[in-house]
Amino acid sequence: MKILYPILTSVLVSAFLFSCTKNRTLGKDVIDSESYLNGITVDTFDLITYTIEEDSSITDNASNVVLGSYVDPKFGEFDASFYSQVRLGGLDPDFGDPTSVKIDSFVLALKYVGYYGDLSPQTFEVYELDDTLNLSSTYYSFTTKNAKSTNWVPFGKGTITPKPLTKTVIGVDTVDAQLRIPLDTNIARNFITEATNGSSTFATNENFLNYFKGIKVKTNNPAQSTGQGAIFYFNITDAASKMTIYFTQGGAQKTFDFVINSDCADFTNVQVSNAGKPIDLILQDSTKGLTEFYAQAFKHRAIVKIKDIENLPKNLVIHRADLTLPVQYQTGYRFKPGSSVSVATKLKSTDVNYTSLGILGEFNESKKLFSLNLRTYVQALVNKEIENNGVVVSPRFFINSSERIIFNGKNTTNKTKPKLILTYTIY
Repeated sequence: MKILYPILTSVLVSAFLFSCTKNRTLGKDVIDSESYLNGITVDTFDLITYTIEEDSSITDNASNVVLGSYVDPKFGEFDASFYSQVRLGGLDPDFGDPTSVKIDSFVLALKYVGYYGDLSPQTFEVYELDDTLNLSSTYYSFTTKNAKSTNWVPFGKGTITPKPLTKTVIGVDTVDAQLRIPLDTNIARNFITEATNGSSTFATNENFLNYFKGIKVKTNNPAQSTGQGAIFYFNITDAASKMTIYFTQGGAQKTFDFVINSDCADFTNVQVSNAGKPIDLILQDSTKGLTEFYAQAFKHRAIVKIKDIENLPKNLVIHRADLTLPVQYQTGYRFKPGSSVSVATKLKSTDVNYTSLGILGEFNESKKLFSLNLRTYVQALVNKEIENNGVVVSPRFFINSSERIIFNGKNTTNKTKPKLILTYTIY
């Protein structure tokens, strides 16, 4: 029995392969006919799908921060804020006699680089940090820092309808779209007083950071209803993102900037509340992911496992392994899937971290699906080089967007189901 068992297994697997063989017109709705190679094509693999929760996403100093909130019918509440240091736009500014300075306004400007959701009004708040940030520290999506209790945004001035698609007019200048949050001019007065009282606070950025640790920017939207709200993406290290005091001195209008640059530590904090929502049910019972499963930036990743594929015989050359993942999305709906997904796996079940497969699955708008080329991954499984722990599918911009995706599972009542189409030859 010990001798015959491996032979029997090989025979059974070979029988499985040939019983699943289809003619080469199979899957033409998914794969371009020119992509087919000489070989055997199989599409009857059983796909196990579910969702896992991420609890340790590192968010410090990403290419952009996210800010805002929305309420999703499937995922629940998504609320994003960010923390950042602020540095001096110039050392030892000359404000002259502070009593002769008339402060016209004080504004926090944030340059838009995108958004996700709808453009209904949101209420923005800004607070001074009580805790120090450090550029060499690691900050996660769950990290918080203590802030002082006073909201810098004057009462009634924080509710703003964001316009990320419209140029911003500042005086006589038209610039790229910005969110401009008005701040209390008394805070600006405090800065000017500090700069002119003989202290060395404004002499170096190190001194200034000891005096002023940074800002926390958040939203406060308790009345948002399901389907309402948005998350906004800002490049806070762009020159246009800064705090500016606008003032008049001696009849001349002047400005002084507090900048946010690559020397500033920053991170995004995200709070997701999905109790009682469909995604919460899958997290409690993974088998529900066979009907539909989910992925969401910062928090949730989709798992797709190809059942028993590691049992294929090793004498296969994989030419194509095309995984298609249909999604639930109506064209024009405010919460769209995003343009692409990234793919990773655990090479061994004991691995703590995922290893990127260097694969981007592109979204096909007309067919409402993501297409992933898993050829290298499947060949490694066949060669027994890695373990079959499934692939992890995530929004490509996992730590700097708020995209979410609803995938169809194999038990969906919708027309299209996830499918792996494998083309191979035997040697």
